[in-house]
Amino acid sequence: MSRRIALVGPESCGKTTLARELAAELAAPWVPEFARSWFAARGSSDYTLDDIVAIARGQLALEDELASPGWLVCDTNVLVCVIWAEVRFGQCPPELAMLWRPQDYALHLLLSPDLPWQPDPLRENPLDREQLFELYRQGLQIAGVPFAEVSGSGAQRLACAQAALASLGTTGR
Repeated sequence: MSRRIALVGPESCGKTTLARELAAELAAPWVPEFARSWFAARGSSDYTLDDIVAIARGQLALEDELASPGWLVCDTNVLVCVIWAEVRFGQCPPELAMLWRPQDYALHLLLSPDLPWQPDPLRENPLDREQLFELYRQGLQIAGVPFAEVSGSGAQRLACAQAALASLGTTGR
């Protein structure tokens, strides 16, 4: 069974970069952000609340597909979809809330928006990253699951994530 690590946080906070680095360090599979391939397949960045639910389902299916014994590093998880729905549409439908299973993850890494904003056609929130960071923090606190805040740049960010893993009493290997 996989021990899952989820990287969450606002847009353009380095989730993908850190997820790849951490997966390499742990010699673990890396689960990319399903929304990117989903939007690419559609050829459009328009979406509805139902689309966010479909993306959450796809993210979970991809995690299950890539799961193997040991660690599984997830570039994102359903919490991102929950907050996305709440911010964009003012609500999280019950179906989406039921997909959010925070206890499935041994650790959440909450990435600080302390990196410069990088434009991307799928990113929508360059000015409210601090507010979004607080929503993620609150969501993890309410869920009562282990999480660590990760900040800094480059090697500092990776070292921060490694220290959080070490706090679980394992080096991950």
